[in-house]
Amino acid sequence: MHAAEMAEEYPVVELDSDALDAARLLAERRLPGLVVTDKTGCPQSVLPASQVVQFLIPNYVRDDPSLAGVLNESMADRVADKLAGKTVRSLLPEKATELPRVSSDDTIVEVAAMMARLRCPLVAVMEGKTLLGVVSASRLLELALAPH
Repeated sequence: MHAAEMAEEYPVVELDSDALDAARLLAERRLPGLVVTDKTGCPQSVLPASQVVQFLIPNYVRDDPSLAGVLNESMADRVADKLAGKTVRSLLPEKATELPRVSSDDTIVEVAAMMARLRCPLVAVMEGKTLLGVVSASRLLELALAPH
């Protein structure tokens, strides 16, 4: 099976898309991350859902999780406020997660190897400079575990 056959349509956001909209998309569709493109639609990175969660937690709590107990539940109510006016670009880590790219004719083993090497739950399937779709880790496992 080739990557083009495994690829599925997947939500894509631009670097300058609204961060709150991106977070809502992650939450509503329960996605592990979003593909981030430039204005031309060329995949640039992946925005992991875990990165959005990390953005919401104050630095002092990230540094010392035992301090999480001092926060009350109203902090969760301010999630939307913290993301308001921000872009997807501002949520990406300084060292943005590289979006693995594979060619449409790559095999399932080649796709798995790329995903494993970069420890990324998403792989962009490219035909030249065109994004055909995405293979998620769950999709890859579904196909790998299917009876042949």
